[in-house]
Amino acid sequence: METTHQLALTQMRESVEKLGSSCKKYGDQTLLRFLIARSMDPVKAAKMFVQWQKWRADFVPNGSIPASEVPDELEPKKVYLQSLSKDTYPVAIVKASKHFPSKDQLQFKSDCSIRFQRNVTNENSYACCVHYHYKTSAGFNIVFPLGAEFVVHLLDKIIASSFKGSEIGNEKLIAILDLQHIAYKNIDARGLITGFQFLQAYYPERLAKCYILHMPWFFVSVWRMVSRFLEKATLEKIVIVTNDEERLDFVKQIGEEVLPEEYGGRAKLVPIQDVVLPPLES
Repeated sequence: METTHQLALTQMRESVEKLGSSCKKYGDQTLLRFLIARSMDPVKAAKMFVQWQKWRADFVPNGSIPASEVPDELEPKKVYLQSLSKDTYPVAIVKASKHFPSKDQLQFKSDCSIRFQRNVTNENSYACCVHYHYKTSAGFNIVFPLGAEFVVHLLDKIIASSFKGSEIGNEKLIAILDLQHIAYKNIDARGLITGFQFLQAYYPERLAKCYILHMPWFFVSVWRMVSRFLEKATLEKIVIVTNDEERLDFVKQIGEEVLPEEYGGRAKLVPIQDVVLPPLES
């Protein structure tokens, strides 16, 4: 197996160079994520890696999106970042009842493409949000919305919270989507699709597991629609907790010392903006 991985890695590096880029700064663990995401196909993995490099350079030119650029999204304290799970994955909790989507509407086209519409008052501002497209393996085209900055801020910080001095490249995260007390005004199919599509396109193999709690009956049809835009590998990592047995396993997998009391644990909720990460080693 190791020989197979090394051969695939070598071929991927060669393919990246043929595409006019380089992966010398990245270790095997980072490249393996792209290979796994593309079924160990070196050519497809190289293409995905180069697309990620270009996106990262354009969308996050300074290396990260600071909290000062997404204050309105952080203010409701709807996202929480706990400590590491039993498998040393950072645990993020999203309380959907505290989320209120923008008035922009998600429009579905007959050709199965998604277009996120919004009014642009400054053509230079967020230009990459308007023009960035990603074609999934299912054939869907996506134009990323304005809220993409918040998604990137969250994912970067959640993943970085598991770094031990420096990034290895194979770090993953656990997400908990709590739908308790949500109303129709909180439903944001666009936001869900954006979050998952970012994970698939630009954070391959970063998601260890996603637990969905307290799903109300009226959200079932929404989830079915959202699921259409997720890849099979992503769907296999999503667990909808519906009964006591699944709830006990959910607590067991994450750990009581990490989960807040309202989820069967012993910890306190920690808003993500209150988490201060130590500086990385050079």
